[in-house]
Amino acid sequence: MKKFLFLLTLMPILGYAQEVQNDATAPLHLMKPAYKIPYGVPKAEDVKATMDRVKNYLDATTFMQLDETGKMLRRGTFRLTSYEWGVTYSAMLRAGEVTGDASYTRYAIDRMEYLAKLAPDFKARLDRGEEIDPLMHQVVKPEALDDAGAICAAMLKAKDAKLKDRIDTYYDFIANKQYRYKDGTFARLRPVKNTVWLDDMFMGIPALAWHDEVEKAQRQFQLFHDKMWVAEKHLYRHGWVPGEHHPSFFWGRANGWALLTACELLDVKESALILSYFKEHLDGLLPLQHHDGAWHQLLDRPDTYLETSCTAIYCYCIAHAINKGWLDAETYGAQALLAWNYVNAHVNTQGQVEGTCVGTGLAFDPAFYAYRPVNNFAAHGYGPTLWAGAEIYQLVKTHHIKLNDSATHFYPEDPQTDEPIFYVK
Repeated sequence: MKKFLFLLTLMPILGYAQEVQNDATAPLHLMKPAYKIPYGVPKAEDVKATMDRVKNYLDATTFMQLDETGKMLRRGTFRLTSYEWGVTYSAMLRAGEVTGDASYTRYAIDRMEYLAKLAPDFKARLDRGEEIDPLMHQVVKPEALDDAGAICAAMLKAKDAKLKDRIDTYYDFIANKQYRYKDGTFARLRPVKNTVWLDDMFMGIPALAWHDEVEKAQRQFQLFHDKMWVAEKHLYRHGWVPGEHHPSFFWGRANGWALLTACELLDVKESALILSYFKEHLDGLLPLQHHDGAWHQLLDRPDTYLETSCTAIYCYCIAHAINKGWLDAETYGAQALLAWNYVNAHVNTQGQVEGTCVGTGLAFDPAFYAYRPVNNFAAHGYGPTLWAGAEIYQLVKTHHIKLNDSATHFYPEDPQTDEPIFYVK
């Protein structure tokens, strides 16, 4: 094949008339497709470079300082106490573990320890009846799963004794104070009373599991599954109210929280039932992946925009499951790489993640979801992007992945193909 292509290039030099390329004169199957997003197998060092760009941006824009009054956290680009940053702390810990780069681990540990160090003073102020920084109010007196769950799970994973008091405070809210149904399901009083939000699978269940309450976590997962799973779609609805017949909307990021929750449970303790739910969910998600690698804001509505944060979450979950041996690489790996290539293309030169839907409530009409804005400062995109990068980094370092007939394939051993491994637009 190489000799044939070489002779074709020599023909004009040797005086032969150059023929029009057609099926008889050229290997047309080797023509490069006009991909909008680069296609193929990324190099581990390139994945790490993207992760570093994101981490360096966050390091420069999230501060461990009080403002000039000494009563408020210095405001950076993102909030150190939010659930989105709980996700980011977990992702940083995983990135440090996989890459061996301690700067990721330190990012998470330093900021969580900083919040823990500040907490006693802010709690004392609150106990005296003083108004305190709302961000620190979340830390010393959480009042919603969003305040407590994701950051509690990250602190538990850190296994840092300095975080014990904060873990205890967060966990007490999750286990004992969060509003729930009589059957135990986590619920909310907004936008209407007794609403179940799919988001709360991730906001509450992983913290239970990482706190060694695995049976409670699995029970909670089952309660959500019973209410939110739509079997004919193999997807979860975003919201549910008992006794009502609202339409179901399959929001991308909420389904990401559900898939991610299954991963977290499986990380703590492998379960045949949870794994079966995880795989059934993928049966619904994978056929909906756009050919450029992403998923839509409303998963089953291709007229809605492609969204980065849900794509990064699915990328992480699939790649993590392959790395853990829960999924077969030859079957699922190519779609994980396709998703990463999309996410990677949406990290700009500053390290900002583009194309992420801003914070989103719950609705029972499609316009609400379809017209939610996207913004580079939507915090929801950063943790998932780092998490996805960490797993793709490990995936490409530990698996044999090559292009064969121009398509991405995973092999049990090196196939020794001479094809290039990456197509660029």
